[in-house]
Amino acid sequence: MTELIAPAALLIEAVGSLYVLVYVLAALWALRQGSRHLTEARLLIADGVLAALNFKVAATLLKTLELQSWQQIAVFAAIFALRTVLKRFFTWERRQLESRLAYRQQV
Repeated sequence: MTELIAPAALLIEAVGSLYVLVYVLAALWALRQGSRHLTEARLLIADGVLAALNFKVAATLLKTLELQSWQQIAVFAAIFALRTVLKRFFTWERRQLESRLAYRQQV
């Protein structure tokens, strides 16, 4: 069973990375088409990062099944904390972008 944990976690992380790539490409495509404002493109990227971080956290949690030493547990805790902080930052950034976009649409 433990032989399947690392490949499964890697696959889940790859899906998360693919999410970021797809959202960045969508934002670039939208900017290229000229139909969207830079704030909307940034909002798309923030959405992609938030979705990807969910996958990354899931993969990190799956890796906890393999933790065997205190050093591994400390590294896991640091990675988990960093991803949690990043998720909160991107959630805050997304709210800022949404309010900026709503303000521009009112003006």
